[in-house]
Order: sequence, then structure tokens, then C-alpha cells
Amino acid sequence: MNLGMLRGAAVALTLAVAALQPAAPSFAETSVAEEARARLIQYEPGSTDLEAIAAQEEKTVVFFFASWCPNCILTLSELSEKWSQIEPDITLVIADYDTETGLKAKYGVTYQDTFVLLDSQANGVKLWNAGGVAGLNENTR
Repeated sequence: MNLGMLRGAAVALTLAVAALQPAAPSFAETSVAEEARARLIQYEPGSTDLEAIAAQEEKTVVFFFASWCPNCILTLSELSEKWSQIEPDITLVIADYDTETGLKAKYGVTYQDTFVLLDSQANGVKLWNAGGVAGLNENTR
């Protein structure tokens, strides 16, 4: 598997999550507040500023995904299917496990399918593997 496949999987998750976003309210619904949703960002080396994201967002989590990893694929599938169940104050950043060696070293990641919770200065404060939506919600409380 290559970077193109990873990007394709991340794009597919992004599109699936976007499809879950509520449509623009009609005139009759404008008084009803839109439901808050978690944010999804695909990590792009050189353009994704984790420090800025962590400083701005309430909870930032980096997910290290490998396109060849069955558990990673299952995790992405579950996230896509159950995106509405993810706590709305979470921003999930998906990073390529195979190419982001500097990011892995910074956060002490040695295994794909790893989540890293960041503090407001983008320091890793908690690491865990797998767990899907329930694990993501539980480990960020």
C-alpha cells in the first residue's frame, strides 16, 4: 500500500463525515441550532500546524493510520459509520504512520493504529491503540 491509498482512505473518511453533516437549514428550521460535530483534518506535512490546531481546539487527537493495517482500516470504517457519536469537542487529525517518522518520534508512537491526545501546546499527553469511537471518547474525557 502506498501514500496514495492512505490519502484515498482519509479522503473517503472525510467525505463520509461531510455527508453526515446536517444540510443547511430551511427557513422554517433557522431557529434550531445546528448539531455540533467533531472535526476531521488530514495531516499534510508542511501545511498542517498541530501547534495552532491544539491551541485553538478544545481536544486534539492525532490518529496514526497505515493503509496496510487491518485494524486501522476497521478503525476508519467505524469512525466513518459512527462519526455522529464522537464527542463534538474533538478534532481528529489523521497522519500517515509510514511517512510521518518525525511526528511518530515526537509523540513516541511505535505502532500503527495509535491515537495521541495533545494538550494546548501540542504535547502528547496520552497514547492508546485502537478502541474506535468508544475509545476515542473515553480517552479524551
